[in-house]
Amino acid sequence: MERHVPLSILDLAIVGPGQTPSDALTNSVLLAQRAEACGYRRVWYAEHHNMAMIASSAPAVLIAHIANHTSTIRLGAGGVMLPNHSPLTVAEQYGTLATLFPDRIDLGLGRAPGSDQIAMRAMRRDAQASDHFPRDVLEVQGYLSDVSRVPGVTATPGAGTNVPLYILGSSLFGARLAAQLGLPFAFASHFAPASLQEAMAIYRSEFRPSEQLAAPHAMAALNVVAADTEDEAAEQFLTALRARVGRFLGAGDLSADEADRLIASPQGRQIAQMMHYSAIGTPAVVAEYLDAFAEHASADELIVAHAAPTVEQRLRSVELLAEVAGLVATA
Repeated sequence: MERHVPLSILDLAIVGPGQTPSDALTNSVLLAQRAEACGYRRVWYAEHHNMAMIASSAPAVLIAHIANHTSTIRLGAGGVMLPNHSPLTVAEQYGTLATLFPDRIDLGLGRAPGSDQIAMRAMRRDAQASDHFPRDVLEVQGYLSDVSRVPGVTATPGAGTNVPLYILGSSLFGARLAAQLGLPFAFASHFAPASLQEAMAIYRSEFRPSEQLAAPHAMAALNVVAADTEDEAAEQFLTALRARVGRFLGAGDLSADEADRLIASPQGRQIAQMMHYSAIGTPAVVAEYLDAFAEHASADELIVAHAAPTVEQRLRSVELLAEVAGLVATA
């Protein structure tokens, strides 16, 4: 890749057809181990709830498990949906991880619920909690630093670990907040492509240096399916798209023809558009796309969601992209 932009991975811990959550978590360990061996910078896990096909509902627990099965790669939440939790609890969880696995833990923070309305109520989530997101970010930051912003309250473990914070977003709000706080910003363009360039421009123009970060660090996410042939990659991506449309529309198990009819519907086209930023093809084709995307997004780092439907195909995609991108293998 011409720009040599660092590459990281977003692992959605997908529960594939005929699989259990246990299978998905085992696959996540394999993916992180392969990513570490291939030289990726980090792997992140997103907090989702009430989604039968996604097993990353408890990122801190998953990170601890995977950290025990890897040695050097950075691991983190991409991210914790902060309005679902108390800032102190989040700081204690990630402070514990940082104490157990020094210099390997990231904490990405988002303000979305990561769930539907029913799950929000089940989590006892305050409907107004997202309004407090900027204040809650600062509270978490204080607990993880040497000076708590809440007198008399200390995160143990947590205080002094200085776990690096990242603001996650799919809108202009997150860009402005990350800039104001002087934090790295990761845009969720792998499923929310519309505002990518505007958000990145705002983040860079409004950035204020902070103790954590002297200059902007912008990350952009995209989907990747790298395979040995164009036909293999196209078929894998179509299978993943069919599964996504069926999942979002609650259609259950569908034949290929049924799924394709759904994709062609107005609702299906809208869901397909969420995957607008997707690099699909042989390694050379994918690398060319990533070079262009990094420039398009003004990104300092790319975080890729390997979207192939099976773990074997995802592991192959991880390897092929690492090879063509010139990542330095560690094993």
